[in-house]
Parts: sequence; C-alpha cells; structure tokens
Amino acid sequence: MLTKTQAVVLHALKYGETRMIVDVFTRSHGRLSFIVSIPKSVKSKVKKQFFQPLTMLDIESDIRSKVQLQKLSDVRLAYPFMTIPFDACKLSMSLFVAEFLYYALRSEQQNVPLFDYMTHSIQWLDNQESNYANFHLVFLMRLSRFLGFYPNLDNYQDGCYFDLRESTFMTYPPVHRDFLEPEDAARILRMMRMDYPTMHLYRLSHQDRNRLLEVTLNYYRLHLADFPELKSLSVLQELYQ
Repeated sequence: MLTKTQAVVLHALKYGETRMIVDVFTRSHGRLSFIVSIPKSVKSKVKKQFFQPLTMLDIESDIRSKVQLQKLSDVRLAYPFMTIPFDACKLSMSLFVAEFLYYALRSEQQNVPLFDYMTHSIQWLDNQESNYANFHLVFLMRLSRFLGFYPNLDNYQDGCYFDLRESTFMTYPPVHRDFLEPEDAARILRMMRMDYPTMHLYRLSHQDRNRLLEVTLNYYRLHLADFPELKSLSVLQELYQ
C-alpha cells in the first residue's frame, strides 16, 4: 500500500552512476533509507538537488518493514529553501545539524513531535535574516527533550555541579567523572533558557559558543551509543571568529 508522508533528508551517498542511497527522517515511519534513481535528463521530475541535507520532501512509497532500502514512487519538494544553500553560515549550520541527526536518529521510530520540531527549526533558520548565531546550540539542547534526556533544571542553585549522566544539577560533585564544574554548569542553565526568538539577547563570545558546543556533544555521547566525531564540526567552530 502506497504511503504519502513528509521527510527530512539527513544524508545522501552516491551509489553507482545514476543512483543514490538516501537516509531520511519521515513523519509517519521515523528513520528510513531509500535507493533512488537520478535520471540524467534535465526534464526529470527527480533531481539530485532534492537530496541535499535537511531538504524537506513530500514522498510516496510502498514502505515495507523488512526491506532495508525502500523505493520511492514519487518525490517532490515540500519546502524550497530561500537562503540556506546560499548563505555560508547557514549552510555550515545545516550541514552540521544534518550530520548530527544522521547519527542521533539512527534507530528512531515514528516521533511526530520530533519531526515537527525539526521542520519548524529548519524553516525558522531559512527565514531568519539575522540573529541566528546560536541556532545550532538551541537546536541541539532542545532536541534532547524528544530523545528522553532533557536536563532537569528545577534544582539549580548558584555553585551547582551538573551530572551529565543523570541530567541533573547537584550541590556536590558525583563519584564518577562525567560532570561539569559550576562554571560550565551555569552555562548549561543559560543555554537551556534560550529559544529561537530570544537567543540573540544572550551575548556569547566565539570561545563561549564553542565551549557550549563541546559540552553539548559530550552530553549526547554519554546518552547515545557509538556517537562518533563529526566531520562538519571543525567548519562550524570557525564561524563568527
């Protein structure tokens, strides 16, 4: 039975001369992989540009649970980007976010609130003319809410430590090594209070922004198995020097 759903492209890999393996996160079925033929004709409805990172698509497929590589019956752009591919900063952020999601959502099943959060965030970035330097930080920390390890902010006090394993603030350091000293713990609280409309009010230096990113990635590595080093990270760290 053919299923129509929305999808966000996470990763695409060339497979032979005219095919690609495309990993997406769909609204109806979660993470899926497709084998896609890319005709060489310029008049073809299916275009290679459809499968750039974070592109939002409307797809149609006979999705089968035991098939590793699904086949597309139809694919169309759900939201044509206006700025992301043409702005170096936004493009760097989008490539980083896509690579991050490619690993973070490896086994994620249907999660409609997560999908809606992703698409809302991508469109917000695409439409924003300025004040988006902290986008990737806000996106990553708020994403943890949908994956089950959003930090507990209720018991924060000045001078608290942050237990990265238990996702909570503590008045004393835990017995293991996976915790943040009070200075970094305060940064976590500050970041968790940011959202897209107000994040520009939080003035961060280049060093602060990269430190928060480092802490956030370490946090995810503790909660997601086999989370690797990201190839796009070095480019993102060079932004806004």
